[in-house]
Amino acid sequence: MIPVEFTYERAGSVDDAIAKLGAGGKLIAGGHSLVPLMKLRLSEPGRLIDISRIKELSGIRESGGRIEIGATTVHHDIATSKVLLDKCPVVADAAAEIGDPQVRNRGTIGGSIAHADPASDFPAVILALDAELQLRGKSGARTVKAADFFQGFYTVNLQPSEIITAISFAPMKAAGYAKLHQRASHYAIVGVAAALDIKGGVIQSARIGLTGATTHAVRLANVEKALAGQKASADTIKAASADAGSGVADINADLHASADYRRAMIAVFTKRALEKALGRA
Repeated sequence: MIPVEFTYERAGSVDDAIAKLGAGGKLIAGGHSLVPLMKLRLSEPGRLIDISRIKELSGIRESGGRIEIGATTVHHDIATSKVLLDKCPVVADAAAEIGDPQVRNRGTIGGSIAHADPASDFPAVILALDAELQLRGKSGARTVKAADFFQGFYTVNLQPSEIITAISFAPMKAAGYAKLHQRASHYAIVGVAAALDIKGGVIQSARIGLTGATTHAVRLANVEKALAGQKASADTIKAASADAGSGVADINADLHASADYRRAMIAVFTKRALEKALGRA
């Protein structure tokens, strides 16, 4: 299909983008989330503001003991980043699982997170990493925890005049991502990211993010609770993940998978993600 008529403008800076956004319109960088919706006329912006060439929005850097990824950093750069592969490989793992080479070379992490497709990969990962999203708008800058960002079906804690500038998180080696992907699109039918804090052979705490199975990315609090204080072992992981889907309400059902199948797969892929995390601990 053909989208409705629109005007195109290129922003020269973050402040310029915010000013243009305040006058009405939609931001675009890679366009792999927005353009398909425009073609189906599920989104009909009359104005597109291109932020893909704003240098300060791109790149992967370390600062103050944290890793920061600019919002317009493309998936390929994340998947191949030496910093991430060395210090937080779960992020690179997830990026490498997204779509195909064309999507990975154009799609951006900020666009993926802001769009919050129920089956996208990064939301689960940033939940598991307890990441912070840096936002800027007409009222200034603010920081939002990933746990407070995803609120519902395509609904996030982002005001119409705000832009995601970066995502930051502490390095985490003991983390893994596993997903059952739809063969054509590689979107997650079920995707699970797990991060473990292990000391002295004991799991001090766990954070587990789920995508693909419900209206928006959520934490698996029941599994996190079952793991805390337990011995870091394969048996612990098997027991804690066995009933992982029981605490998830409103499971998605579509032509790719029934609700019952998705619920069963939550347990399978929670176990796989936790095994990856344990193997890296």
